[in-house]
Amino acid sequence: MSSNAAPDSLAVHAGREDLTALGVHAPPLDLSSTNPLPAIECGGASYESMAFGGHPTEGGHVYARLWNPTVARFESALAQLEGTEEAVAFASGMAAVTAAVLAARVQRGGSHVVAVRPLYGGTDHLLASGLLGVETTYCGADEVGAAVRADTCLVVLETPANPTLDLVDIAAVVQEAQGRPVLVDNTFATPVLQNPAAHGASLVLHSATKYLGGHGDAVGGVVAGDAAWATALRRVRAVTGGILHPMAAYLLHRGLPTLPVRVRAQQANAEKVALWLADHPAVRRVFYPGVAECDPTGLVGRQMRGPGAVLAIQLAGGFEQAARAAERVRLFTHAVSLGGVDSLVQHPAALTHRPVAPEARPGADILRLSIGLEDPADLQADLARALG
Repeated sequence: MSSNAAPDSLAVHAGREDLTALGVHAPPLDLSSTNPLPAIECGGASYESMAFGGHPTEGGHVYARLWNPTVARFESALAQLEGTEEAVAFASGMAAVTAAVLAARVQRGGSHVVAVRPLYGGTDHLLASGLLGVETTYCGADEVGAAVRADTCLVVLETPANPTLDLVDIAAVVQEAQGRPVLVDNTFATPVLQNPAAHGASLVLHSATKYLGGHGDAVGGVVAGDAAWATALRRVRAVTGGILHPMAAYLLHRGLPTLPVRVRAQQANAEKVALWLADHPAVRRVFYPGVAECDPTGLVGRQMRGPGAVLAIQLAGGFEQAARAAERVRLFTHAVSLGGVDSLVQHPAALTHRPVAPEARPGADILRLSIGLEDPADLQADLARALG
């Protein structure tokens, strides 16, 4: 499909270019775990190509740990939406982060990572754990230049950041990184509202479980970048076995055509809910990019095409009120994750950010809200009851 097509058109048609030749209208689901080989030599050549991160050759797909056509269609679609050469899909967002760090170590030859806080708790914990053989320096967005070293192989950031929706100027961090590759977690914004590669990011990460799928029924992760990065990522995936399951790929690809419509509708609801919460006596502060104080440098409109549909609130009654509100909601679901068609509420410090170092953990008085497609008046009524 033409790269000049509008995002709404890309969301509907990307990754479906081969369907006419196949004689089908909906993308087929290929669940084969193994594939017949035309001959030993060409099958072996294809296996070798994929084991080292390449594409299958005339020897076929060989084995599902290496390649699957349903997964490949989803990857093609996401790459087109992000404006990158390729994308590589994984069994979860954390599998995708892991592969990106390992690929960066191979590509750059270093073992030092710079991570801009705040970050998703799982990513923060992984980088701090030492499990991937890296040393991590945590810093603010304006401290990246001072944090990079000769052995820095990757700079990691998330914008809007989880859970307090902090915004980071991607181009500024790329400049501060001094040539080191920059990975941007684009889960909250989605390709509808932000394209980090257009601002210089080397790698664009999504927890596809969230907005890309959009219905809370598929887990996956994906990293978009140029062909060289894709080769490195596929090699890690082939060796570690972290490929996305084809059923999940099918569901995630099916979610993309409605992604722009869902994101814009959820964003419109979130703006109404955020403004209402800003005047609620139980709320000390609203964290939302659509609120002027949360976007002091004007990144919404310059880097982002809208503030998104996730927000956080700091409650005047502290942890006790936060816990009570999370337990009292009826229309919202008290659950981790985000980006689905239904609204969710969770307590980051007690859940997703529990493994994060205490000094970087969000306040116990903060709740994160993922706004869905319900009527905003009903969402407000549910929150009013829960907040007392």
